[in-house]
Amino acid sequence: MKNIFNPGDKKKYTCRVESDDLVKFRTGALHSVYSTYAITRDAEWVCRLFVLDIKEEDEEGIGSMVKVVHHAPAKIGTEITFTGTFISLTKNEVLCSFEAHNGNRLIASGETAQKILRKEKLEQVLNKD
Repeated sequence: MKNIFNPGDKKKYTCRVESDDLVKFRTGALHSVYSTYAITRDAEWVCRLFVLDIKEEDEEGIGSMVKVVHHAPAKIGTEITFTGTFISLTKNEVLCSFEAHNGNRLIASGETAQKILRKEKLEQVLNKD
């Protein structure tokens, strides 16, 4: 892996809230707004953009931590811009913070971490019983 980022470096990802992003549990739909778990997925993606630039061809990232604070709802069709901010690369773990906005409205914030492992090591971990 290569440490090419400095604390404070940013990546952006923009998406639109779709029906698959709404709050649904095994018991059915609950609210017609952007679910916290869909926000989590998209937050992990914006921070993974750093991992894609850091990892080598024989490496892959895997999530190791996520913290999401959901500040405001967003309905279907709402455009959300995620800004990921690089915090650090410590050993093999990339730590980032993020904010998700609809215009000036803060929808969510938090942190994510992903560990970068050699692909063969990751396969061993994933296939261990």
